[in-house]
Amino acid sequence: MDNNLLARVHSFETFGAVDGPGIRYIIFLQGCHLRCKYCQNRDTWDTTLGTLYSVSELVEKILKYKNYFIASGGGVTVSGGEPLLQINFVIELFKELKKHNISTALDTSGMFKITDKVKEVIDLTDLFLLDIKSINDETCKDLTGHSSKLELEFAKYLSDNNKEIWIRQVLVPGITDKEEDLYKLKDFLKSLNTVRKVDILPYHNLGKFKWTNLGLEYPLENVRTATNDDVKRAKEILGI
Repeated sequence: MDNNLLARVHSFETFGAVDGPGIRYIIFLQGCHLRCKYCQNRDTWDTTLGTLYSVSELVEKILKYKNYFIASGGGVTVSGGEPLLQINFVIELFKELKKHNISTALDTSGMFKITDKVKEVIDLTDLFLLDIKSINDETCKDLTGHSSKLELEFAKYLSDNNKEIWIRQVLVPGITDKEEDLYKLKDFLKSLNTVRKVDILPYHNLGKFKWTNLGLEYPLENVRTATNDDVKRAKEILGI
């Protein structure tokens, strides 16, 4: 274990119930390279902020809760921000968790090239919570500042390497809810062999205050929140 290796951590959740199966100990790492207009955690973007922790410090914190989450079929989920920006730390952390027979999950945008380091973290991860920002490349660029190409290639690689995936997409009225795009997403998901769950997350603006507190203009000021009917329609198109 390299205790000279430190991660910038934004926050923790000790009894998470939605970021993977069972009860999860969730670590939110600081820093994100995406610029999602609907981001509910705008304060996680800055890569220079957060509290520094070593691998051993985090493992010590996690083990205090092991009996609770193991009994539920849970484990540890590393989220963000974007955790793969601190990939060396994630690799070392997951190696240590494996020694304690703790299940690992990674919540990521997947907007990374498949390098040797990425392959290593993939090997150490039991479940991927993969955010598909938009199947439409132009929409994705406008919404996040990045093409959707890498995230789709990432998903395909996970499927080809038999890695379990939970897919998530935020449903933003007028942006990510277009019928044509949802049908394309349906076809893409059908091409993957290891998708175990698909979550449609209705867009809301509850994180707007974080933008305001940072003195920033909220990009989706005039976009309405998604309704239950919006989500029902999307699920019907996707067949989920």
